[in-house]
Amino acid sequence: MQHSLFDRIYVLFLVIMIISFGFLIFFISYFARRSLIDERINTLSNEAQLIADLSLKGYLEGKISNEDIESQLNYYSTLLKSDIWYVDNNGVIVVMSSRNNAYTIAQEEAMQKDPDVDNSTSTSDSFAPISSNIPRSIYLIDSSYKIDEGFSTIGDFFGIFSADVITVNVPVKALSADNLDSSPAGALILHSSTAQITDMMTNIYSITLIPCLVIIVIAFSFIAIVSRKIIKPIKHLSNVARDYSEGSFEVKTGITSKDEIGQLADSMEYMADELSKLDQYRHDFVSNISHDFRSPLTSIKGYVSAMLDGTIPPEKQERYLNIVLDETQRLTKLTQGLLDLNHLEIYGPYLKMSDFDFIDVVKSTLNTFEIKCIDKGLAIYLNNHATNTIVTADQTKIQQVIYNLIDNAIKFTPSGKKINVSIHETNDKLYITVKDEGIGMSEDTQRKIWTRFYKGDSSRGKDKQGTGLGLAITKEIIKAHNETIEVSSTEGEGSKFVFTLTKAKQEPSHTGQTEILIANNLR
Repeated sequence: MQHSLFDRIYVLFLVIMIISFGFLIFFISYFARRSLIDERINTLSNEAQLIADLSLKGYLEGKISNEDIESQLNYYSTLLKSDIWYVDNNGVIVVMSSRNNAYTIAQEEAMQKDPDVDNSTSTSDSFAPISSNIPRSIYLIDSSYKIDEGFSTIGDFFGIFSADVITVNVPVKALSADNLDSSPAGALILHSSTAQITDMMTNIYSITLIPCLVIIVIAFSFIAIVSRKIIKPIKHLSNVARDYSEGSFEVKTGITSKDEIGQLADSMEYMADELSKLDQYRHDFVSNISHDFRSPLTSIKGYVSAMLDGTIPPEKQERYLNIVLDETQRLTKLTQGLLDLNHLEIYGPYLKMSDFDFIDVVKSTLNTFEIKCIDKGLAIYLNNHATNTIVTADQTKIQQVIYNLIDNAIKFTPSGKKINVSIHETNDKLYITVKDEGIGMSEDTQRKIWTRFYKGDSSRGKDKQGTGLGLAITKEIIKAHNETIEVSSTEGEGSKFVFTLTKAKQEPSHTGQTEILIANNLR
């Protein structure tokens, strides 16, 4: 059975809530019980000390008889709901509260009549049930019992009680004859049942569990509302994605929120829009490559046929053979560009990294465009604002990047305009900017220029030598260097390409700003 995301959230939330409240109840019960026991021990200790001062003192001085001290212990026993024993200095249990006396006497009589009599009954529900006879000496219960030490324990007191009791031992001291010092006179032992604490813990559990259950119900109601609010649009996006997979790219998500779900919906709609253009991209790709191959092949076929049938006389054939050679070189360049781009995208370029002065590479590359700039009436300015232009990169491929960007700028820059190449540095990076004053690009064109064979309409009309592969190759080379390249453009104002290179760990090659005019043919 397949569980939905909603079911998983519910189950996970239930597990978290149960574990959380389980730990909460455990700690509350543990510390509450510990606190109640400590409070009971403290109360019994104080009461035992009070009994010793008020009652046992007179008994030890001979002012109170056994019957009187027993009566007083019975009173305190009923008041404190505890069994009270007075043990003398020799360990003899001298006086016990009436429950213990009555129980012990009854047990002795019963044992004399029937040794197998059941001795597990109790005379009062307020006291812990006694499971065995109480010996006359505390040492018969525990031979290592320490009468003269104050302590407390929790348990069945060496098997005397059939349920847990809190036992408090308080040493008793009597004044000596000269009233200057006190001497050991035994101990008061108080046994209090833990039943009261158990009842109080039951009340605490009731008080704690009810709010916990209410919180769980409220939390589950809240999580149900929130989960449905989140999962409903996710299910809708899932259905829309299924429509996209079937080719229905016109379906809209209908989600307008500004949160992560809304961002996902926007991304899916953008993806669908791009996928809907896939057929157009495929058509453009076939059209571009067909045009780029057909044009030179048509020229080659036409000129060769004309020479073979005598249309072109032998004295003019050299000129047309040069044209055929140029067209052949154009086909070679296009084919090589395709092979290079495929290799870059699949395997990545093979980089021969070295340290070199970027300024020197830029200058040598710009010089190759001097004739073209003169013919078109353009000026190229090189502005260096970096103190260290030594970079670590593949010199040949970086030179190809510069060549492609300058060549692209010249194609789209009208006569009488200029192109600026500027270099800036930030920490360990060089930022190289190639900015032209050309026709600019739309946002849609800026997204497509990195696609192979993409060429703007103006490019095809003005420059039929372009293959549409230069910027795609440029992007792959920069990517292989783990660098970045970005483009920004405004229609009618020009375009700006910015890419980065990592500086080498060498001394600066330049100590100030430089501005170089490569070509100046502005009319």
